[in-house]
Amino acid sequence: MWLITAISSAILFGLAGLWMKVSQMRGGSTRMLLLGLYASGTFGFGLHAALEGNLGFLTHSHVWIAGIVIGAGSAWGNALFMKALQFGPASLTSPLTNMNIILVIALATWWYKEPLSAPQAVGITLLLLSVVFIAHKRKEPLTIKEKRWFVLVGAAIVMFALRNGGLKITGELGLPSAPILFIAYALSLAWFLIPAKAAAERSANRTGLWLGIIAGLFSYGGLQLYAMALVSGQANLAAPIFATNSLVVAAGAIIFYKEKLTSVQWIAFTCTIAGLVVIRM
Repeated sequence: MWLITAISSAILFGLAGLWMKVSQMRGGSTRMLLLGLYASGTFGFGLHAALEGNLGFLTHSHVWIAGIVIGAGSAWGNALFMKALQFGPASLTSPLTNMNIILVIALATWWYKEPLSAPQAVGITLLLLSVVFIAHKRKEPLTIKEKRWFVLVGAAIVMFALRNGGLKITGELGLPSAPILFIAYALSLAWFLIPAKAAAERSANRTGLWLGIIAGLFSYGGLQLYAMALVSGQANLAAPIFATNSLVVAAGAIIFYKEKLTSVQWIAFTCTIAGLVVIRM
């Protein structure tokens, strides 16, 4: 059951990324996109916590500490990633920032002593290769001239690890994920409420906001299922499965925007399927 939950988390979170791509293709404002995403995500986690009867946890200081750390990882991770794209190619930036998942695997395997068989290790390797290969683009220069890129990517890896690994830690502590993610998304929402220096056009703001709201609902669903998979299964397996959410974006680009993938990107899809099969064995 945890495997289905983990795969579903990757699909839903990937659909959030797909709506973000749609916004980009339509010229939507990035700031308004993230504003809408965190607004609807905050609503989703708040409603989820209320239905579970866990709103009382919002009075606990350790829940707030966890929410602040995970929220910082989410908001600043996204901000650093977008900034890194200004100084380096996506073909390197995207897979490297996704490698934060290795830190989560290490945390689960060595700190929490989760078992890891040889076939599972092979499956994890295949999934990580798919994450690396999917970002490959033809004719994109791979030379890094800006030293700031290395700092930004390194910081983004740490921030995303705080989000993805933080949910493992809070799960081990027996804390419900919905109140924590409610706080995390609410604080991220507050961060993106800060007015931008350069205001986008009204149409770009509208596009970004509405598509961001849709993306936020899928983001809520994906992260909530990911948190559930961490509790019901092994984090060193659920985390790399969750990381394959970028393949959903690639699949959407093929279907809706008729994008053609490179042979390396097709290998990424093959690695994902093979990895999931091997893990299930």
